[in-house]
Amino acid sequence: MYQIMASTKNRHKLEEFKKLLGGQEVEIVSPLSYEEPFPEVVEDGETFEENAVKKALAANEYIDMPAFADDSGLMVEALDGAPGINSSRFAGPDATDADRIEKLLKELEGKENRKAKFVCVIAIANRGEVIETFTGEICGTIADAPRGDHGFGYDPVFVPDGFDKTFAELGAEVKDKISHRAKATKAALEFVEDEMSAVDDL
Repeated sequence: MYQIMASTKNRHKLEEFKKLLGGQEVEIVSPLSYEEPFPEVVEDGETFEENAVKKALAANEYIDMPAFADDSGLMVEALDGAPGINSSRFAGPDATDADRIEKLLKELEGKENRKAKFVCVIAIANRGEVIETFTGEICGTIADAPRGDHGFGYDPVFVPDGFDKTFAELGAEVKDKISHRAKATKAALEFVEDEMSAVDDL
């Protein structure tokens, strides 16, 4: 069984990653299990990849085991890719998911183009170096109003292509098969299983 540190204290993300890796030979170690304060990483990169790399390296330094981090967000075509890497900070540092959704819908008022995509980049770090990064994307559209009670973030307003329901309506059973995070995690898991077995401390 491989152990790998997840560089996040976001309980929603931790739960999602654990579901995605259910039944696999990989155990996610949560920083919430340690008394030592987990480092706060300033996400000042210009891309999802840069931020994921920073967080993965910080987690690897925090504890002597392989670590991974994701950086993800929503890119809306009519807003020139915003909120993008600032998805979690779109409506200010203390904003709620509802606040961010409200701001998004307000900025889309009067715009016919509702195309958007979720992007997730996962970086894996070990021995102070980034080993590889993986990207997952899913395209869709932004609904006119929030719908559904599942998920988190922008899930209530994101309708993935091929569906007529939002992520928040579809629920985890569907989302965990098609989401940006599921795609990036699948690629990372395949890498871990195929390549990382050669690394001594995995």
